[in-house]
Amino acid sequence: MQNCVFTGVSYSSPTLASAMGQLIPAFTFLLAVIFRMEKLDWRSSRSRIKIMGTLVSVSGALTITLYKGPAIGAITTQSNPDPIPSIMSTANSWIIGGLFLVTADLCVSIFTTLQAAILKEYPSEMAMVSFLCLFGTIQSSIVSLIAERNPNAWKLRPDIELISIIYSAVVGSVVTFGVTAWCIRKKGPVFVAIFKPVGIATAAFLGVIFLGDTLHVGSIVGAIIIVAGFYGVIWAQSKEDEHSKVNRPRNLQSLSQKTPLLESHMNA
Repeated sequence: MQNCVFTGVSYSSPTLASAMGQLIPAFTFLLAVIFRMEKLDWRSSRSRIKIMGTLVSVSGALTITLYKGPAIGAITTQSNPDPIPSIMSTANSWIIGGLFLVTADLCVSIFTTLQAAILKEYPSEMAMVSFLCLFGTIQSSIVSLIAERNPNAWKLRPDIELISIIYSAVVGSVVTFGVTAWCIRKKGPVFVAIFKPVGIATAAFLGVIFLGDTLHVGSIVGAIIIVAGFYGVIWAQSKEDEHSKVNRPRNLQSLSQKTPLLESHMNA
């Protein structure tokens, strides 16, 4: 997945990579429906709201990524055009990069859906995360040894580089995979994937607070759209949970009523 992302960025741009990343909720939703992890009933308002909420959240994330707009609190004398048209001049590289990025997004969606299937049969998040980290380390080591032949590149220095590596290993892998697996087991793959657009909006506002980035109108508009779609999906998910809890006692009661008849028939 990461190799496809890095290759796609090298052929296109980080802007396209961020925009293409918003396809993950849509891909995950389609895969969950195909493998019957999500129930899709067009007659149900809950299913329609969940679909519309996913599409709205994706459109909001695309708004933040592709539309910057005027800066808030800044006086602009001349509007600068978006850098996307200049990037579009290299059409072949742009298409190749887009294909790599779409492949990476599809792999992420498949990975999330597979986790849901594994946790359904073997509900142990930490065991699955341990195997993921183990085999991921083995595969990454083999690829890195083949790709990087310079011994100096393997030297670790006690500076921000070492801190970044440790943070990425502990928080970026173990903690993130563990929390994600727990959420997938509790709520399903679509619930986890819908947080992808929310992360884009959160990153934009944290950049303003901690890094001094400029807040633009596009970030505000996109964040509002994301919140609207996100709330729709969460509302539909909560209604589905309530519906399943209401129907569960009825199913148990019907089974308990049928069981004595079966037992009496067997005894006869």
